[in-house]
Amino acid sequence: MVKHRFYPFRGVVFDVDPEFANTEEWWNAIPDEVRPRKDQPFYHLLAENETSYYVAYVSEQNLLADESGEPVEHPEVDVMFGELEGGQYEVDQSQAH
Repeated sequence: MVKHRFYPFRGVVFDVDPEFANTEEWWNAIPDEVRPRKDQPFYHLLAENETSYYVAYVSEQNLLADESGEPVEHPEVDVMFGELEGGQYEVDQSQAH
């Protein structure tokens, strides 16, 4: 479980790209002051904030560990993962590939 360094959302990592693998348009839409480097891992998250659930794509430099121990309420968490144990979700082996 992780949280964003600058923005008020948290989530569960479900995939990773070793380097940036999104569109130039998406990257250029990020404000200059928080725009990440492309030469680092980017994580796909089942994310949530105070008002919604969504999928986020976040650079490693903009993620921090979420040590709250609180479950992520995103509806897809139950589909992709098993139980929350010790601050981490178990991988649901029936969904692993």
